[in-house]
Amino acid sequence: MEFGNYENQEMITQMVRDFAEKEIRPKMMEWDEKQHFPVELFKKMGELGMMGVFVPQEYGGAGFGYFEYYTIVSEIARVCGSIGLSVAAHNSLCTNHILMFGTEEQKQKWMPKLATGEWIGAWGLTETGTGSDAGGMNTTAVRDGDDWVINGSKNFITHAISGDVAVVIVRTGEKGDSHGMTTFVIEKGTPGFSGGKKEDKLGMRASETAGLFFDNCRVPHANMLGEEGDGFVQAMKILDGGRISIAALSVGIAKGALDASVKYSKEREQFGKPISKFQAIAFKLADMATEVEAAELLTLQAADLKNRGLNVTKQSAFAKYYASEVAVRCGNEAVQIFGGYGFTKDFPAEKFYRDAKLCTIGEGTSEIQKLVISREILK
Repeated sequence: MEFGNYENQEMITQMVRDFAEKEIRPKMMEWDEKQHFPVELFKKMGELGMMGVFVPQEYGGAGFGYFEYYTIVSEIARVCGSIGLSVAAHNSLCTNHILMFGTEEQKQKWMPKLATGEWIGAWGLTETGTGSDAGGMNTTAVRDGDDWVINGSKNFITHAISGDVAVVIVRTGEKGDSHGMTTFVIEKGTPGFSGGKKEDKLGMRASETAGLFFDNCRVPHANMLGEEGDGFVQAMKILDGGRISIAALSVGIAKGALDASVKYSKEREQFGKPISKFQAIAFKLADMATEVEAAELLTLQAADLKNRGLNVTKQSAFAKYYASEVAVRCGNEAVQIFGGYGFTKDFPAEKFYRDAKLCTIGEGTSEIQKLVISREILK
């Protein structure tokens, strides 16, 4: 089974692999230890088209679809989940939201800088008290002439500190009303708009996560994306594609854990032979490989539907749910295969193990994916 232009995919795969080996692998553990977000790396990725994957060439982007996007995110995550996560958040959430719902004037204003990596984007929906229950958000925007005054905060936002622009969904109507939320684009440096303290995380440590704060933050009406009250509906459409992002990220992490496990099992000897010769280890590898293949096919199926403009809600939830759980299982098995060395930072297994867990939480927990899937099949 082939998805997309095979030659194009091969070319992109090789480009991203070469880039990841040269620019990411040598520094990834240092970035992880220090929780350093390598802004300059993303500028380099922008030069290669990886920061404007979906953006048409007229706005400075690569003009690719979801197959190419899957390849880019998964191949980066195969080396470092943190960098893959940031690439996904920039492309699929912030940039794609403006691309999907912005006016021509708004696209002309923000797309070129985001697509080339000159600017890094953030996207804000989650709040301290509202994770899965996005409709209960407390951050509000009140109209004041030609401006909107925003007050409140967002939590667990990728690039909250280093981002140059943020797309945020805030409440403009009654709490709990799905048509009472509106989307705004806010540039860094806007008075009353700031990033908070960087979160000290278990994994994905090189991907910056912090809060966003709004203190009488005045935003022009011209910065509204779409119509007033459309914010929640827009966010759900963005998250349909975002699930493909996390599925791609998950497959990449799982592949990385499998690669490392296969290599180590061939090199590590016990009782006079490589541990790969023992059925207990060989069967672990077989299970990992099978689940990775299935997760990849589910993700590519969702990408295919997305490319064709068809409803992807169920398939993207399938892919995100299954692939994220597979990433966790593969990370866990990698640590087990590495044994005592798997528990040390001198070997790669522990990082895959730590990074994988976020995939079952971010952009809709596994439990929320089950809710989405069950609703879709019970229609």
